[in-house]
Amino acid sequence: MEEIRIFCPASVANVSCGFDVLGFCLDGIGDEMIIRKSKQKGVQIIKVNGHQLTSDPRKNVAGIAINSLLNQHQSEFGFEIEITKRIKPGSGIGSSAASSAGAVFAVNKILGDPASKNDLINFAMDGEKFVSGKAIPDNVSPLIYGGFTLTRSTNPIDVIKLPIPDELVAVIIHPQIEIKTVHSRAVLKENIPMELAIKQWGNLAGMISGLYENNYDLISKCLVDEIVEPHRSSLIPEFYTLKNKAIEAGALGCGISGSGPSVFALTKGREIANNVAHEMKKVFIPHNIEIQCYISKINPNGIKIISSK
Repeated sequence: MEEIRIFCPASVANVSCGFDVLGFCLDGIGDEMIIRKSKQKGVQIIKVNGHQLTSDPRKNVAGIAINSLLNQHQSEFGFEIEITKRIKPGSGIGSSAASSAGAVFAVNKILGDPASKNDLINFAMDGEKFVSGKAIPDNVSPLIYGGFTLTRSTNPIDVIKLPIPDELVAVIIHPQIEIKTVHSRAVLKENIPMELAIKQWGNLAGMISGLYENNYDLISKCLVDEIVEPHRSSLIPEFYTLKNKAIEAGALGCGISGSGPSVFALTKGREIANNVAHEMKKVFIPHNIEIQCYISKINPNGIKIISSK
């Protein structure tokens, strides 16, 4: 294989009760990347379309992640990268994860798949660490595995792919402001009360059980964040109004996507998702805040190969 073109989807992480461990992959929303062999060794980012990003591979998460892979899997040739960036950086729907996970996925294919899925997550997490200050897996894991994922451990990496209820649909509202992950992590407390931790553990266990049992009522009960949302919600305009409107319109639950500012709601069925999206969009009309809205099934496959040669 000389060249590969891939679709790198957006994702939702920190799914309410699953801070830093639970994430899911979106469908139809994402970036495209072309990666090809080069006679010049190393990594060259030769084109970036869409949102402005550096082409310095030492400062771009795609280059950082590829170099992490190449440190373990040597290559006699180099790589040229073209990125069409459609996921806005700082949006909270996995912009950096799409670049880092997509890059290592593609290079691994060109090299003949020497690295496992868990290896790819580790390499991509090096890119994530560059932008957030911490190697975080919950956006990267669903891109590599597809669907809903639970990252049980990061040392060593241990990811469990979870089932997706047939009618589960996500609504994403993205206010056009930027919140950097490193800043949103700074508002979090290092220590939490045992009482809140116990509630969060119960909700996470119940959420996973609900996914396995196709139990929408249980999923709804468990889409609660006792630990992170109370601190990050102040960074997002009208967050609790959005959340209340989503639930009143029939959403199973609503929470902060990743580090924000995007907000997600999960629904049973497309019709309810359309109603939820309509009500959530209305919240921002009096405030003159531009938004983007997406309605998406859960993507069961993750990164997709568009073409190769």
